[in-house]
Formats: sequence, structure tokens, C-alpha cells
Amino acid sequence: MSNLILLVACFVLGMALRRAGKLPERAPAAFNSFIIHISLPALTLLYVHDLRWNPSYGLAAAMPWLHFGLGAGFFWAVGRALKLPRPTIGALMLTGGLGNTSFFGLPMIETFYGKEGLATGIIADQLGSFLTLSTLGILFANLYSSGATSAGAIIRKIVLFPPFIALLAALALIPVDYPLWAVTVLKRLGDTLAPLALVSVGFQLRLGHLAGNSRNLAIGLLFKLLLAPLALFLLYVELIGAGGQVIQVTLFEAAMPPMITAGIIAAEHDLDPPLANLMVAIGLLLSFFTLTGWWWVMRAV
Repeated sequence: MSNLILLVACFVLGMALRRAGKLPERAPAAFNSFIIHISLPALTLLYVHDLRWNPSYGLAAAMPWLHFGLGAGFFWAVGRALKLPRPTIGALMLTGGLGNTSFFGLPMIETFYGKEGLATGIIADQLGSFLTLSTLGILFANLYSSGATSAGAIIRKIVLFPPFIALLAALALIPVDYPLWAVTVLKRLGDTLAPLALVSVGFQLRLGHLAGNSRNLAIGLLFKLLLAPLALFLLYVELIGAGGQVIQVTLFEAAMPPMITAGIIAAEHDLDPPLANLMVAIGLLLSFFTLTGWWWVMRAV
């Protein structure tokens, strides 16, 4: 409960700081840069180091790829049925097909499942969400904006991403015992992720442009917060018969709200920026309730 209160408090403080004008408009860029270069690599080095391979981790890594594939097919079909513009379909594919499995997902995992669930979240994020965004996400963004995709640029982005480098280092260092001081330093740095991430998200929250986007927003969030997690739940639990905390955390990650970075990429490619921003903002607000519901559903998995 204290962790959940911390998350809500940081989120509200972020909104309050923006309304009060106490921070510059580019403050979230500094927060996010600190998270990407310091907080998330520290968490990765700390918790992946103690990882003992479980076959379920493969399902955790596969989940975001399956999620994006479901989203691409769903929004392509919806787009054709409703005759939606290509930029709108592209925005829905990116924001409805990719979840916020790091900035929001990891703090929420720690809140509901404790620190022992973080390794699964990092696997799902780094081997799943990040790679999906960096490959299929960039590809679809360019396809729906009629841009060009450079394979070299995609590969460079993946191999130079600090949390991905930290993931490789953590895996390589599994046989090596960390000294106590290193564990303490990594933990202190990793603890900054939750408050900084939620302040950043709260600061960036914008609820404008609701008029004219309500139908597409409702369809997008219905898929992202309910239909996609349900489909993956049926696949993993009912069809495959998987269970345990790793699967619980994996499905919890599947229920995360739209990825902030996916919304940014959609806006950069001129894929219906107002709708993309609404998907991220409204999705995050609703997810405080939907994630609690999914946690109750998955307790028996």
C-alpha cells in the first residue's frame, strides 16, 4: 500500500509542478534521460544478475511481440471497417500495441509483486517491449507515415541503448558475486526510477483534444487495457497451461497502459498526435483501476 501511495503521490506532484510552473517544459526530458541512463541500467544490473533461468522467461520475452502482432491485426481490421485515416491506424497500432512496461510497469510490479517480480518485468521490457518498439514499432511508424526505415539505424539504436547494454552486462556477470558496496549503490540508484518516472508522466499529462477523438480513443484503450491482456491470458494460462509468479507478472505487464515512447514516436511521424497523446494520458489514469482488477484476476494463476 505504501508503494502505491508513493506512485500516486509522485504522479499528482508531477501534475502540480506543471500547473505551478515550477519546472521548465523540458524537465521530463531530463528525468527520462536520468532514468534511461542511470536508474533502469542500475535495476537491470542488480536484479537480472541474480536471475536463474526459468522457461517461463521465454514467454515473458515473447509477450510484447505477440501483443504488438495482435494490435496490428486488430487495428488494421478496425481501420478498414471504420475507414479510418492511415495516420490514425498507425497511431493506434503503436500506442495500442505497446505497453509502458518500464517507466510505469516496473514501479507497478514492485508495488503489487515486490522486488522479486522485477527481473521478469525487465526481461519482458528489454527483450520484449524495447526490441519490439525498436524494430516493428519503427517499421510500422514509417510505413503509416510513408517514411523510410534504415536497418542500420534500428540496429544501432538497439545495441547502444543503455538498459540493453546493462542487460548484456548483467547476464555476463551472473557468475560473479557483486561486492556489498556495489549492491548498495545499484539499489540506491535503481530506487530513483519509480518517483522520477511518475513525476515525469504526471508532468506530461495533457487531457486536451478529447472532442472528436472519443470513439477512436475508446476503441484503442478497450483493446490495450482489456482485450489484449485477456487474449494473452487465455493463450498463456488456458491454452498453454503456464502458471506461477513469472506468468502473473508477464500478464500484468501485458495490461500496462500505452507506452509513452510509442506515443512520442507516433507524434514524431505525424501519426495523429492528439490521439496518440490521449491514449497515453487517459490510458495511464485508467490503468490504476484496471491493473488492480487484473492483479485480482491473476492471483490464482
